[in-house]
Amino acid sequence: MKGKIFGVLQRIGRSFMLPIAVLPVAGLLLGLGSSFTNETTIATYHLEAILGQGTILNGLLTVMNAVANTIFGNLPLIFAIGVAIGMAKKEKEVAALSAAIAYFVMHSAISAMITLTNYEESAIDGAITQACGITTLEMGVFGGIIVGLGVAALHNKFHKIELPNAISFFAGSRFVPIISTLVYTFVGILMFFIWPFIQNGIYALGGLVTGSGYVGTLIFGLIKRALIPFGLHHVFYMPFWQTAVGGTATVAGELYQGGQNIFFAQLAHSADIAHFSADATRYFSGEFIFMIFGLPGAALAMYRTARPEKKKAVGGLLLSAALASMFTGITEPIEFSFLFVAPILFGVQVILAGSAYMIAHMLNIAVGLTFSGGFIDLFLFGILQGNAKTSWLLIIPVGIIYFLLYYFIFSFLIKKLNLKTPGREDDSEETKLYTKADYKAKQAGEAGALSAADELSDQIMKGLGGKKNISDVDCCATRLRCTVNKPELVNKALLKSTGASGVVTNGQGVQIIYGPRVTVIKANLEDYLEKAPNEEYIISNPIETENENSKEASMEAKKPSKTVTIYSPMDGNADDLATAPDEAFAGRMMGDGAVVTPSTGYVYAPADGEIGFVFDTKHAIGFVTEDDINLLIHVGIDTVKLAGQGFEVLVTDGQKVKKGEPLMKLDLDFLSKNAPSVTSPIIVSDMDEDSMKIHLLKSGEIKAGDPLFEVEIFE
Repeated sequence: MKGKIFGVLQRIGRSFMLPIAVLPVAGLLLGLGSSFTNETTIATYHLEAILGQGTILNGLLTVMNAVANTIFGNLPLIFAIGVAIGMAKKEKEVAALSAAIAYFVMHSAISAMITLTNYEESAIDGAITQACGITTLEMGVFGGIIVGLGVAALHNKFHKIELPNAISFFAGSRFVPIISTLVYTFVGILMFFIWPFIQNGIYALGGLVTGSGYVGTLIFGLIKRALIPFGLHHVFYMPFWQTAVGGTATVAGELYQGGQNIFFAQLAHSADIAHFSADATRYFSGEFIFMIFGLPGAALAMYRTARPEKKKAVGGLLLSAALASMFTGITEPIEFSFLFVAPILFGVQVILAGSAYMIAHMLNIAVGLTFSGGFIDLFLFGILQGNAKTSWLLIIPVGIIYFLLYYFIFSFLIKKLNLKTPGREDDSEETKLYTKADYKAKQAGEAGALSAADELSDQIMKGLGGKKNISDVDCCATRLRCTVNKPELVNKALLKSTGASGVVTNGQGVQIIYGPRVTVIKANLEDYLEKAPNEEYIISNPIETENENSKEASMEAKKPSKTVTIYSPMDGNADDLATAPDEAFAGRMMGDGAVVTPSTGYVYAPADGEIGFVFDTKHAIGFVTEDDINLLIHVGIDTVKLAGQGFEVLVTDGQKVKKGEPLMKLDLDFLSKNAPSVTSPIIVSDMDEDSMKIHLLKSGEIKAGDPLFEVEIFE
């Protein structure tokens, strides 16, 4: 249980990295935009001619500033989508769309509750805000995370769901945005009642942290650095950066929550700020001290203590790692090297780094950052903003002291304890800098074997000639559509044995007809292909198929227990299904029935019943008769490619209709010009060949409502 929770927390931490990754570019735009449109900065450096009001550069920088503010202003939505993508296991694009929908649904539900209860009159200051134009509760990034995590959980649970045949079009990934909408309608209502209490708790926690002064900053720094090996530091620091846990402040009349948000709000209004808030930047200003100065001192100590014959090899590695830490704040190459071979040195790093946060806070250093404490962020958010606003100059003397502390402490411990840091390995060992992956491999050992393969997916893969022969997998409403490299390796009999009602091959294209459950089959197949061996498969024993003649003879010997008449849904010309200009329909791979080539522009109900589903491309309707016979009315051939053009659907899913009621209006002129054929199959889609038989009742000219075919049902 403990390991499972740890694994989930790691995944949550990784999922935060996607939305966090957008912050550096947004911060860069804001840093440049606010710095070089600031009148004081322009006057100080006498740049009025190129950066003053009305210049092209001033206009461009103003646009950059506005773009960055939009990103920071919509971080909750960005987190909702980013976390859903990071936590979703498969079909991440569906999770992203569902998260966006759920985000708007939740806040719309909250907005409705605020209106219904007149909550604005009694709400505390800052409790209500605007989210994408919706009046809602101030949930900040927490609101986005609630959506992202919840939608990801729904997605992982339901993206392979199978539904009854009548509504199976909405199975699989199509079900995720539907269930997300329903769930987050009620989540929004629930949040309206419980979030004010959570809000008060967050404010109290933030007050406790900020109220503990420098000790609180030290504890924050120690915990954040100690969590680095486990990948959980993002989970820990994010609330301090982005929510009221990290404090609140009013800037230019608006309330901002979280240290990073407060800093960037002050940066955007820097002309009115005498000195940026060190209470807001206490969660990151100290990083400049140990990332630019301290860890390079550790790198120098490891170089100086390396064996003479290995100094040349290790020098280049440590120099590049030190430069990465200094300029970008990426510390993994250095930290994980001594963590891997000498954990005691990492303990020293945690203590020194934690104390750097506290010292920066004590010295009123207020330099912001977007991602990490390297020189690039120091230049943008410290040097360019001026020492008067940031006290960035104090980083230099403190940094020099830290450089010396790291150098002498690391040198002493490496020599005293004979630690095997880079360059001190045995002759048989490779000189290298270790990574987080190396650390995890050492802690966890070899990964376990893959789980057992799904039998159905395995059979489909083999029927398509093996993973190596499959170049693409997709599906439409009823067919698994695959592209293969070698068509001669496709085995129709094997594919038919997987439950397919038919297999259509056309060059390198293969269509396997499974019916509406195909979306789930596709998802399972894609999962299996990721872990299957990349090999071709050639079947050695042909699969024997059942003798159709003997089956037919057996049916003829019985008397039907029930006969149901299906009436023509349109005026036109009726014929046997075998005449359909499509191999799958003509071969009765999707079911049996008849075809009608329409002569007028209306489609009517072929019997009393219910609309099972309307395809989103409007070209086909699933229909369930009162006798529970599932029909598919498919207007034209390959009309799915028209994306709904030429069709006007007059009914909705679940609607009860009577025989002869209009279901659809057609633009026959458009369809005749843009579709391969307007000949329309009307088929029994849940055809059971062992218990059902179709008899065509009329061919040639037919009117809507005339008997078209009858279904004999055998017990």
